[in-house]
Amino acid sequence: MTLRRTRSPAVPLLALLAALACVLGFGAPASAASAYRYWSFWERTDAGAWQYATRGPALARPGDGEVAGFRFAVSEDAGDATRPRATADFAAICAGTKAEAGRKRVGLVIDFGTAADAPSGERPPRARTACARVAGDASAADALATVAKPLRYDASALLCAIADYPRHGCGEQVAAPPDEASGEPSGDASRETSAHGDGPAVGVFAGVGVLVVLAAGIGWQTLRRRRP
Repeated sequence: MTLRRTRSPAVPLLALLAALACVLGFGAPASAASAYRYWSFWERTDAGAWQYATRGPALARPGDGEVAGFRFAVSEDAGDATRPRATADFAAICAGTKAEAGRKRVGLVIDFGTAADAPSGERPPRARTACARVAGDASAADALATVAKPLRYDASALLCAIADYPRHGCGEQVAAPPDEASGEPSGDASRETSAHGDGPAVGVFAGVGVLVVLAAGIGWQTLRRRRP
């Protein structure tokens, strides 16, 4: 007599459970994300909000009465970059700088970041604002050079230091810090992306519910097959 081997219905369900657990992140912990320590460049919109610049400061040419910002921080990418914390507008920054024919005034906000973002052995200077009076065709980098020397660039023209800070390094890769490491409150508007809460997401609860239902199904089917 030939015995036919039957496959337990629990096998595919167990495989599905394992796959779902991987999707929900219940497997091995992910490796630490990487980030970069660098100066980011920002432009102030007409509404007064900071907007991550799509061009470098050497290519951006702000008009008379505009404000540009620079922030030193550890960020994973442009979407995670930290905005300058100062909120001063052009009128406040350039109140003591008179207009001149053929030249323009550009307000600058320079935020050296927090101690958590500083390279080892260095301490960030206090954030400051300055009004640069430059030629009409000057770039944001030209305006910065008039008020915050010395500037340091690398061979690829990446801005490495403003007012000699930091003294070493240039856009180096570092371990991504936790949300609290930047010195900003959780969910603070200075982050380009919103912060995530500490509690589990709704999707995780839903996934756990699916796991429970599938586990119950496995037990029920196993008991049913064992009954005479």
